[in-house]
Amino acid sequence: MKLRLLATLAMLSLLTLAACGSSASNAEGSGPWTYKDDLGTSISLDQAPKRLIVQSSVAAALTDLGLGDKIVGTFGPLKNADGEPDSQVAGLDIGKATDVTGGGEYGSIDLEKAASLKPDLVVTSAYLESDLWYVNDATAKKLEQLAPILVVSFDGKTLPEMLDSTERAAKALGADVDTDAVTKAHDDFTAAAGKVEQAGKDLGAKKIVVGSPAKDVFYVSNPEVSPDLKYWRDQLELPITVPTKPDEGGYFQTLSWEKADLYPADVMLYDDRVGKAGLAILDDQPVFQTLQAAKDKAYIPWTSVAPPSYRAYADIMNRLATELEKYAS
Repeated sequence: MKLRLLATLAMLSLLTLAACGSSASNAEGSGPWTYKDDLGTSISLDQAPKRLIVQSSVAAALTDLGLGDKIVGTFGPLKNADGEPDSQVAGLDIGKATDVTGGGEYGSIDLEKAASLKPDLVVTSAYLESDLWYVNDATAKKLEQLAPILVVSFDGKTLPEMLDSTERAAKALGADVDTDAVTKAHDDFTAAAGKVEQAGKDLGAKKIVVGSPAKDVFYVSNPEVSPDLKYWRDQLELPITVPTKPDEGGYFQTLSWEKADLYPADVMLYDDRVGKAGLAILDDQPVFQTLQAAKDKAYIPWTSVAPPSYRAYADIMNRLATELEKYAS
């Protein structure tokens, strides 16, 4: 199950378009508000929601779209393994809203703190339709007693479809998605994609492996099931390796460090959630050090979980293109 697999990686360190939502409220938020989310759940409120508790990376995306003032609480990662603001919440003022992430089991929420915020709506995402991101099943049942849960599903979507789904939800929540800023974000995304495509061509015959180092194993990510990696590989033609034997769920292949040279790599994109300590693991792995990527220290951070907004991915792809150009043939 991807949820658990991604949660494990976080400790060590997205079918076709779903049903579109619709809002019956006006711009001032008066009158009834309805929305049918990506999981087909119909949500009805007496008026448009004004107080939102939002999963942290989605909160960053909604902030990009002008809804920051409606976000009273967040849950999920805010800082990375090094104690710095996490890349998956880039653009979010992490001290502005109350963090209601619960302690202990993955996906728990401090329900008492969440209730004190008097939310009208909870917003999260789903990489698999059966699994809410950073909300476990037991917590979801209790959370629904406080406010309805709106889910933006990434399951089976391309990267642009994923970003469009977020914008549809944001529009229903009151965001103006026809502003110059939003148009610029779309244009910047297209321009950045062109830069990545060119950088891939400039690599020539070199190969890219995407992975995540852990103490005992090396995870090789599968671009076939990651919207960003798949977009970069299929649409922008980056030479990203596809592992031949992905684990159950298909999201990565787990290799012992003795087999870390299974796939030739001239460049490695590493999951930036592992932090400096995770990246340092590579230096102590003799088999991995035989790869050209290791010899050249050709390591490029990969934001495996990012705010699902065009602005965020424009920034990510601009940085990616710049880093890739360092290893052009």
